[in-house]
Amino acid sequence: MLIKASMLLVFFAITVFIGFYYRKRATDVGGFVLGGREVGPWLTAFAYGTTYFSAVIFVGYAGQFGWKYGTAATWIGLGNAFVGSLLPWIILGRRTRIMTHHLNSATMPEFFGKRFGGSDSLKIGASILIFVFLIPYTASLYNGLSRLFAMAFGIDFIYCIIGMALLTAIYVVVGGYFATAVNDFIQGIVMLIGIIAIIAAVLGENGGFISALDQLAKVENDTVGLVAGNGPTPGVFTSFFGPEPLNLLGVVLLTSLGTWGLPQMVSKFYAIKSEKMIKKGAVISTIFAVIVAGGCYFLGSFGRIYGEGIKEITKVGADGTEQIVSSFDNIIPNIVERLPAFLVGLVVLLVLSASISTLSSLVITSSSTLTLDFLKGHVIKKMGEKQQLFVIRVLILVFIAISALIAVVQYNTIKATGTGIAFIAQLMGVSWGALAGAFLAPFLFGLFWKRVTKIAVWCNFAFSALFMSVHVILNVFFNPNPELFPDAFNAFKTIVPEILQSPINAGAFTMLMGFIIVPLVSYVTKVHDKAAVEECFSCYEKSADAK
Repeated sequence: MLIKASMLLVFFAITVFIGFYYRKRATDVGGFVLGGREVGPWLTAFAYGTTYFSAVIFVGYAGQFGWKYGTAATWIGLGNAFVGSLLPWIILGRRTRIMTHHLNSATMPEFFGKRFGGSDSLKIGASILIFVFLIPYTASLYNGLSRLFAMAFGIDFIYCIIGMALLTAIYVVVGGYFATAVNDFIQGIVMLIGIIAIIAAVLGENGGFISALDQLAKVENDTVGLVAGNGPTPGVFTSFFGPEPLNLLGVVLLTSLGTWGLPQMVSKFYAIKSEKMIKKGAVISTIFAVIVAGGCYFLGSFGRIYGEGIKEITKVGADGTEQIVSSFDNIIPNIVERLPAFLVGLVVLLVLSASISTLSSLVITSSSTLTLDFLKGHVIKKMGEKQQLFVIRVLILVFIAISALIAVVQYNTIKATGTGIAFIAQLMGVSWGALAGAFLAPFLFGLFWKRVTKIAVWCNFAFSALFMSVHVILNVFFNPNPELFPDAFNAFKTIVPEILQSPINAGAFTMLMGFIIVPLVSYVTKVHDKAAVEECFSCYEKSADAK
């Protein structure tokens, strides 16, 4: 306990120190939100990677999908590395850096507003979507981290949330984007060292790589009642594509292609110092993702070897009896708790690093978007520089508090009633599905195609938000309680294809639909102002490198 606590305190001290050290770089809105657009390739690449991979990946996704698909889950990590990291840097990086600099846009909603004819309605609509749908994602970060802390320190869920919220609030509010980027770099180093050390320890504990594969190949039955990926085929969990290739593809699409349209990811290209640094950033980011994401899913694939250890008590019946059910989110903590104290402490630091780096990026994105794109000039007509900075900092605290409260309510509701989106992966799927579904196609087409119309963008926003909102309602109220809502439950099962009943597959579906909705609607509607569009695209003829 002393070893683990000491490692944690040192980490806290360094994180807070960096926040205060870089406070002078956060004295104006540009410095606070984008680091003055002077962030180098190493810091940007690590900021991209640490924002991408959080407790959701390490605890939730690695545990659940490692259990479902076995070693084939490693494809998810490789998809994250090459589709979710390398390709966005190559395809979106330069154009995003240049056009956002040209339009002087600091946020994704501001980009939509200026790119599509100075549309305030688009800017406001996008900012509301970001604020609403980033909250479930943030709640999932608390959930994942709390399970590791409970395992390592025996700390109650609510104290884990309070600690993580306070730590993030202090260094983000004080130091802004640049402090966050520096902390992301340090946290990324912890993540790289941690995942390599843990994989080596777990394989060593099971007799090495070949021995661990042999044990996994012998798994034929679902020993703890988790009904996904169960089948009689010997060796299916060590096969090339696993037991459910189509569902595996849905996860790869959601977690890889989704980054192309997420505001907290794309904003990293806004802040990089020079377009010449994008190639270097692409290489660094991809290597980071191969090790961290590939390593996480590879580790999770051996969860079945540990069998019964993932059971937990999640519901107490009316007569006071405890019902034992299984949780995917306990798989990774159960693997880790068998390791030596130093490695357990390293895992806690790994997941804490991944979580607070993602949380810091989310709260900066959400608060700056709400301030600059919604409140400024609309709710508050005249808003000076200092006032904007003050409101952004206040909203960071508000956003952290709301998401923490939702995490507590969601956890307690599931524990008491068994109703809700129980697993971390599903919670994140809702957020990514709605936001990436709404923004991916309009943003990508907006950078490359002059023919995109404002109406097409609106149609895509509406479809994604409505589809994922209805999906959440159906999953929370109808799906877990067929006996309470028999008609609605049967309608849900009848109308919605089985493959789309999962929030994860539904999220991937919304993203792909954008590639149909945006070009189709654009072809039958008129471009707002051809001269303005030509002016937007003229920026690609010259460099936007910072002086």
